[in-house]
Amino acid sequence: MKRILLPTDFSENAFNAIKYAVQLFKEDACEFFLLHTYTPVMVSSGSMIDSYSALTLQKIAQESAQNKLNTLEQKIQEAFPNPNHTFTTTASFNMLISEMKRLIEEHTIDFVIMGTQGATGAKEVFLGTQTMYAIKKMKCPVIAVPSNYDYEAPKEILFPTDFNVDRKNKYLGMIRDLCDTYASRLHILNAYHNVPLTEAQLDTKAFLDAYFIDNAHLFHIASDTDVIGAVAQFQLKNKINFLVMIHNKHNFLENILFRPVINQIVHHIDVPFLVIPSVERQ
Repeated sequence: MKRILLPTDFSENAFNAIKYAVQLFKEDACEFFLLHTYTPVMVSSGSMIDSYSALTLQKIAQESAQNKLNTLEQKIQEAFPNPNHTFTTTASFNMLISEMKRLIEEHTIDFVIMGTQGATGAKEVFLGTQTMYAIKKMKCPVIAVPSNYDYEAPKEILFPTDFNVDRKNKYLGMIRDLCDTYASRLHILNAYHNVPLTEAQLDTKAFLDAYFIDNAHLFHIASDTDVIGAVAQFQLKNKINFLVMIHNKHNFLENILFRPVINQIVHHIDVPFLVIPSVERQ
């Protein structure tokens, strides 16, 4: 059974990511963990009355969050009834990333799936702050779903790589599972800067060729551009509905994620994407 964590701030964007999750794994037995964290404004004075008020505010916030989670669960069950899917709700007085880490460890979560923008997300920001830090801090894969993305089965998957993939990465199997489930075609893309691949990179390319031997897969080369440009150009010319990245330290993904405002090229990345932590991040 897959265990999937679904953080929510009760925004439309968060619900869109939840809809994507239950449809993406509609054929799988899944336990979904709906999570909302809250930090109500606390009274600053140290008097007994103020302490009582603070506890009252916290209780009210907890009850409100739990009621919203119950309503959300019912809404999902009614819209996407599936006997293979179960839901657990958690309303926590905690910071989101800290609570996510706790649940991931406690329940051995397989995926985190969340929207790219929160309730107050600005259109010019590629990822909401919480999603950005989830990808940076989490030791499990994160699927980020763009705001307003209408579900499509991941039939065409783009996997940009520099062929420095650690073949011991336990999450590589997730890519193969998606390809198996949806009879997907995997596009393995390498940006080329007139520097030939090393022997180690050629070995990794051969490994990937063998690893995905039972899946339709193609190797592509984008010349005279960086990886960001290669992804954008590929998406303009080809139908892609899922993107996979491996988050290595200091690689191109760091450059995408931690810019406060994305440039024009990155605006073309408008499909759900799976970010897999590298072995050293797991």
